[in-house]
Amino acid sequence: MAKSEPKPPFPKPPAQVEPYMEALGLDDTLKFLEAFGGTEIYIATHPTARSQVVDLLGFPKAKMLADVEARLQSRVPLVKEWRAKVYFSQGLKTVEIARKLGVADASVRRWLAKPGARPEADPNQPSLF
Repeated sequence: MAKSEPKPPFPKPPAQVEPYMEALGLDDTLKFLEAFGGTEIYIATHPTARSQVVDLLGFPKAKMLADVEARLQSRVPLVKEWRAKVYFSQGLKTVEIARKLGVADASVRRWLAKPGARPEADPNQPSLF
């Protein structure tokens, strides 16, 4: 029997976010999406110190993002629903998530109520009851 890969502690990113995740990792992807989501941004092949991306992420991460630039959409995705699920998996409360995303708390609750939105319990974790 093949050993299954462990699930990440956060929801699987949608396809348009995967290149960002590969280049930046979760924390910097969230930081980038928060800063530039919904806008067009130029990702320089050879980033300079004047770059907004360098200011936000630092030169090494800006270069890593430039390496996947061909796979990025012209407009940075907002992916609010996915981000809400990630923030929830990090322990943020619904109202905190709503404020962070600029949406109503009802929207966050609706997204979190969808099947698979909340992390499943680890079957190897012993029950407390």
